[in-house]
Amino acid sequence: MQTCLSKGGGNHFPPCHILDVCGFRVLLECPLDLSALTIFAPFLNDRHTIVPEETPDHAIHKSLDVESVAQKRQKVEKPLDSSDLIYAEPWYKTVNNLHLWNVSFIDVVLISSPMGMLGLPFLTRMKGFYAKIYVTEATAKLGQLMMDDLVSMHMEYKQFYGSEGSSDPQWMKWEEIELLPSLLRMIALGKDGAELGGWMPLYSAADVKDCLTKVQTLRYAEEACYNGALIIKAFSSGSEIGACNWIMNGPKGNIAYVSGSIFASDHAMGFDYSALQGCDLILHSDFLSVDMTEMVQSAFSDDNNKWEALTESLHNGDESIEEREKLDFICSCAIDSVKAGGSVLIPISGLGVILQFLEQISMFMESSSLKVPIYIISSVAEELLTYTNIIPEWLCAKRQEKLFSGEPLFAHVELLKANKIQVFPAVHSPKLLTNWQEPCIVFSPHWSLRLGPAMHLLRRWCGDQNSLLVLEDKMDANIALLPFKPMLMKVLQCSFISGIKLQKVQLMLKALQPKFVLFPEEWRNHFNASNVNSFSVSHYSVNQTLCIPSLKESVELEIEANLSAQFQRRISKHKNLNISRLKGELLIAHNKHQLFSVKEEAGSSKNRPLLHWSSPDPENLLAALSKMGINGNLEQSMLDVESGKAFILHIQEPNKATIEVRAAGTVISAADENLASQLFEALGSILDGI
Repeated sequence: MQTCLSKGGGNHFPPCHILDVCGFRVLLECPLDLSALTIFAPFLNDRHTIVPEETPDHAIHKSLDVESVAQKRQKVEKPLDSSDLIYAEPWYKTVNNLHLWNVSFIDVVLISSPMGMLGLPFLTRMKGFYAKIYVTEATAKLGQLMMDDLVSMHMEYKQFYGSEGSSDPQWMKWEEIELLPSLLRMIALGKDGAELGGWMPLYSAADVKDCLTKVQTLRYAEEACYNGALIIKAFSSGSEIGACNWIMNGPKGNIAYVSGSIFASDHAMGFDYSALQGCDLILHSDFLSVDMTEMVQSAFSDDNNKWEALTESLHNGDESIEEREKLDFICSCAIDSVKAGGSVLIPISGLGVILQFLEQISMFMESSSLKVPIYIISSVAEELLTYTNIIPEWLCAKRQEKLFSGEPLFAHVELLKANKIQVFPAVHSPKLLTNWQEPCIVFSPHWSLRLGPAMHLLRRWCGDQNSLLVLEDKMDANIALLPFKPMLMKVLQCSFISGIKLQKVQLMLKALQPKFVLFPEEWRNHFNASNVNSFSVSHYSVNQTLCIPSLKESVELEIEANLSAQFQRRISKHKNLNISRLKGELLIAHNKHQLFSVKEEAGSSKNRPLLHWSSPDPENLLAALSKMGINGNLEQSMLDVESGKAFILHIQEPNKATIEVRAAGTVISAADENLASQLFEALGSILDGI
């Protein structure tokens, strides 16, 4: 069975699922929705000094779709301003539906990316949680740094404004929630109005440390065996350093979990889709692959049936070129702002994007003969940059080649040596204050603009029309920028590739040839699967359980050669089956079932009583008893009327006894031991036994 707990909201908030695999409950991802932080005000001291906004926003703001429903509501409601935000210590939005499950029933947790790990300390500190957590080595390290940075930024916030220290803050009271504007209320409660229970105060540094002690790290393609029956392996997804897709191989088939993936990455190891070939079932969990204006037909030429042709088609794309062109455009905008005397703030979270950004912006500055400082401000920046230069095995082939040629894996190594990039742990760091120059280019968290150095620097520059803010398309920028209006600073909002484009998904599935595929419900009208497909398609929705079809009808058993001599086959009366009874020691290990012989006394196997199964037919039983000279009366039992198989047979001669037949079993009751043996013999003559 599969249950989608959340469809997420992009690579910063990946989808979350629970799978039932071979009787084990597997949780896929444990993220936080950090975009929801925008409902909080970043500066609590501004609460009593707010002047209603009438000044138009002069920012150059490029954004994507705005919900039509939200537009209709805003026609009735007054325009949002910063006074509508929640002036309180931020809480953090977890996957609400996960709290509806008993955590003690979760056996395994699989994390595919650092973003999918941010909610894990909430889970590991819960009473009754004993699940095994698997994550790649690189994801574990990057996830740890991200959680440490989040805790550090929140602690800094509390140092500025203090802590409420309440488990029931005022803003969470229903009467306060109802007063929120509809857009903020939807973020707080979700579309169904039931997500308030998912908000929690942030975990501590001790919680993060304890969480990491419960994590088992893996390398790509390394096997982990859970409980002897479930083999788990991670394969690169290409979306981020250390990010992966998972294969779960059990006794009754194998399941692949495909998260947001990228075929060819400029920093991380690419999508290893060949490892997924031949999987029985693929759970496709990349919601961002769908362009709502796009409709894909399944049509393939005979040439595309060859693996080589399919592979070439999958890699023939302009995604990488588009990404580089996008970075080039952003860099040119940044250079223009610096030339005009403005500064540039880049609160982007994706590590790979940041590393490529540093390379591109430094080249643009060199070609423009500009000499302005580039600052990276984060409590974990120094450790993060050091780590990325010692993990070649997690990077793309182009980066690995640099290792063998003696070059640094990323350009920031040389830039740091040349002092073209300066790293500081905090915005109030004494060294930063001493070296600070403007105009400058700053990389700093947090992209929600509610925590960290970014919110302080944005407040400093928001009134400068020559300065530039670069945002990722992860949130409603109108809400995010409310505390900083009137906003004269230029705003460039952009999105970066985080999944497989829809037109390539079916081509990929043609190459992988699974038996079954699970797609999000949103794909139903945008993915026309024709009869040429060799796989069956089902669609899943949030908070609905979908029954996974049976992948294999049987389990293979390896039997020791010595036991083969004990085979005494018996043909079943009701089914065309040969059945043999063996005695041995069953070992289940590494997804293999093996039966070994055990020492037993001579002749003991001959003395074993027969084992019978199925329900006896009453007429056949009466006939068998009659041949033995035993007479009885049949009484229909009311206990299992629906099954139609329950009855009681009262024996009158030669002595009194009863045979009670139910769906769960048959019971013989007799005072005479010889009569009981005869009744058992009569039952055995009409039942299958061995």
